[in-house]
Amino acid sequence: MAEDTPTADRFARRLRGALRRDAKRLLTPGPSTVPMLMLGPQVPDDAQVQQVLDLCMRIGEIELSSGESVDEVTATMLRLANAAGLPAVDVDITFTSITMCCHRGNAAHPVTTMRLVRYRTLDLSRLAETEQIVRDLEAGELDVRAASSRVSDVVRSPHPYPRWVATFGWAGLAASIALLLGGGPITATAAFVTTAVIDRIGRLLARWGVASFFQQALGGFLVTASTILLISIGLFPAGTRPSFIVAAGITVLLSGLSVVSTVQDALTGYYLTAAARIVEISLLSAGLLTGVVLGLQLGFQFDVPIEVSGDLPSSVGQFGLSVMSGALAAAFYALAGYAPLRSLPIAGAVGAASWAVYGVLTQVFGIGAVPATGAAALVVGLAAGLLRRGTDTPPMVVTLAGVTPLLPGLAAYRGFYQLAVEGVSEGLVTVTIALAIGLALASGVALGQFVTRPRRRPEETPTAGDNPSTGSGYMLAVDSDAAGTPASPAESK
Repeated sequence: MAEDTPTADRFARRLRGALRRDAKRLLTPGPSTVPMLMLGPQVPDDAQVQQVLDLCMRIGEIELSSGESVDEVTATMLRLANAAGLPAVDVDITFTSITMCCHRGNAAHPVTTMRLVRYRTLDLSRLAETEQIVRDLEAGELDVRAASSRVSDVVRSPHPYPRWVATFGWAGLAASIALLLGGGPITATAAFVTTAVIDRIGRLLARWGVASFFQQALGGFLVTASTILLISIGLFPAGTRPSFIVAAGITVLLSGLSVVSTVQDALTGYYLTAAARIVEISLLSAGLLTGVVLGLQLGFQFDVPIEVSGDLPSSVGQFGLSVMSGALAAAFYALAGYAPLRSLPIAGAVGAASWAVYGVLTQVFGIGAVPATGAAALVVGLAAGLLRRGTDTPPMVVTLAGVTPLLPGLAAYRGFYQLAVEGVSEGLVTVTIALAIGLALASGVALGQFVTRPRRRPEETPTAGDNPSTGSGYMLAVDSDAAGTPASPAESK
């Protein structure tokens, strides 16, 4: 009996040990059957996120209101957010609003903000200063707080030149276009004075809150009616071409349309904003057409028609004068847009080069106006891209000023005249040609900028904690042991 007791105790201890091991094995969790999420680096707090998002939104608002393409504005905002410590952001831009969202993984809620763009202005100096702020922040010379302070100073500061300087720029642009087309000194002077008066009246209407459609209609009517008045008082001697005054005025009114940005938005996939800008361009062009046609009808009532001039002169002397006038037109446009003074010679050189290419292709090689305009605009786009790398000149200064001598002001006036006099069918054909010239103009610039834009390096194989699509350090890593193979970027989002 005494010998059976130790045997029973040993059996009991073994049984308790086996049960304890089985219980421990049952209670211990096994390997995960789904990808295991692990948090990445420390996420930014709410105050930092709000400060960076506000800076990005304000700079994006300045660029979008200045007429920049959505692709360029989006890229600038993403660069700025990444330099300020928020790489995991999304930007959504429409024609009148900007939305930005910062993702912070599973550690904190995302932060989203939106800003409405209620105004449109052309201040190329302000645009250049904001781009300099972005470069300084990326170089580490500014922090977010200092950059926000500088942006506030830029927004509050007045235009770098008095308003009469901008009026002088628009008037000089009209006079240069008149000379470029082949008009004489009297025609250029009349275009200068007429455009200056129209600009002052337009400024007054803008203060009163008059819609842009009516401003364009009144501008087209005034430039036509004033030319009729000058003809009726006998200002122009025989051999002059008063229609160049109307063509120059139409060119000035067309220069305010964001045709280049519209095509760039369409080519880069921002179809909603491109469609909105197309509606705006169509509405403003319709206002211009209405005003010019009403002015022509007024001239017919008083038996003072403004007939469309024939072919442009193509002598060697006129070609040289046109190239010089193209340079002046581009420089005057940059001045009217409050561009920095150091950029005026660059704008003039690009304008001269664009018109020289157009003139050689049309007058020497006999190429049509549409392909010649596209080739000349390609030169402008290439120049904008190359100068962007080597200088601090904003690309918009080069593109907007460089394409100004190529705007189809004379073709548009010829179409408007035909609509008012010769019939709808003839006028629609000419207006369509003018639209094709504008499309070739914008497409050439977009292609040139695409060719010269910096190429991004291929992204390296993503590691734990990196999001291949945004480069974020705040996204979540995936443990591949359970699944057998690493999850794809699409699966890890």
